[in-house]
Amino acid sequence: MNTIAVIGAQWGDEGKGKITDYLAMKADMVVRYQGGDNAGHTIVFNQDKFALHLIPSGIFNPGATNVMANGMVINPSALYEELIMLEKRGINTSKLYISDRAHVILPYHKMLDAINERMRLHPVGTTHKGIGPTYVDKANRVGIRMGDFVDKQRFKTWLEKQLIPINILLKDAGYEPYSVAKLLQDFDPIQDRLRPLICDTSTLVYQAIQANKKVVFEGAQGTMLCLDHGTYPFVTSSSPTAASIPLNVGIPPQSIKQVVGITKAYTTRVGAGVFATEFNNEMSEKIRKQGNEYGTTTGRARRIGWLDIVNLNHAKRVNGITSLAIMLLDVLKGIHPLKICTSYQLDGKTIDTIPASIETYDLCQPVTIEMPGFDTDISHVKSFEELPIEAQNYLLKIESLTDLPIGLFSVGPDREQTVILKPFFKDID
Repeated sequence: MNTIAVIGAQWGDEGKGKITDYLAMKADMVVRYQGGDNAGHTIVFNQDKFALHLIPSGIFNPGATNVMANGMVINPSALYEELIMLEKRGINTSKLYISDRAHVILPYHKMLDAINERMRLHPVGTTHKGIGPTYVDKANRVGIRMGDFVDKQRFKTWLEKQLIPINILLKDAGYEPYSVAKLLQDFDPIQDRLRPLICDTSTLVYQAIQANKKVVFEGAQGTMLCLDHGTYPFVTSSSPTAASIPLNVGIPPQSIKQVVGITKAYTTRVGAGVFATEFNNEMSEKIRKQGNEYGTTTGRARRIGWLDIVNLNHAKRVNGITSLAIMLLDVLKGIHPLKICTSYQLDGKTIDTIPASIETYDLCQPVTIEMPGFDTDISHVKSFEELPIEAQNYLLKIESLTDLPIGLFSVGPDREQTVILKPFFKDID
């Protein structure tokens, strides 16, 4: 089986889009398996930048089939706009398929998102995209899925019933109620545009795997934002781990053969929550500027921290990571010294695991090692050997501390600024 899962090994924003885009150029199929338009990544294609929030990165490969699987929650309006944006810029979207089982984000979910955020004991800094409330409706068995959404009569019948309790809640919170007629009018052209794309994607993906097609699984966010294994409650509303792929796509667990853990050469985080290796000084601001560390979806400045091996080894365990992809290595140019967190100090003891309690985790102090930095521009290197010795040693130390091979490293945003150290797909250089 030629299957690869591309997994964020940190708090998201690691550069998964670029690596999925790179692998997609060699793939037959790219599958997005969870999350919604709260995620975003920037793809550089033909020296042009594209910000994607829903559609898989494989859309830029005219030969690849792109799948939005059942584990996603999909805002039809946002998807409609993204399709129009791509088509206006000359990108062919004819090989995009959407699961009939994926749940639908409606405008009131965004309102509920804002209300919930105000009421939390620990505000988590959501994007207010309605992701959490849609997953709540899914678990509560009151949501609507794409297959029913594009059937206008079914959608109308469902909406007439569903809006009764929703509008009562919104009125109590001081918001205007929603009109069934207005929503039906707004969604009418969107339903027509999306209907031909809806199908049983579980069968589609399974058949591709059985035919030994090259399939890439693309997640959103990162392991540390996993609902179960992340820094709860400062997490997303689904699991972005490799373990969730079979459920979120509808394929057997043994279908996942390679798991590439994507990590920056340092660490970032957007929004609230514990961040053990975070630091705030001139050096962190330099990294932020050199790495353009601002959220694709929100524009928020990302928090900056040193590379955290405790996090990476946590991600290795819960995902079954088989190799690492080190992103934005070039951003560390001029940073002296480089630091790596190897463990934590908690109550006078050294630990190398992540506490479940956010209050306990917040007490952890990073134990770091220092390594010499480098001042050479590495944005044009094509091999490991071309890197300055300090950068080589930094990568070798990461391999040693994680006991994982580095499959590739990145020295810039363009696809060509990717150095492959080991093959990913069989029969592919």
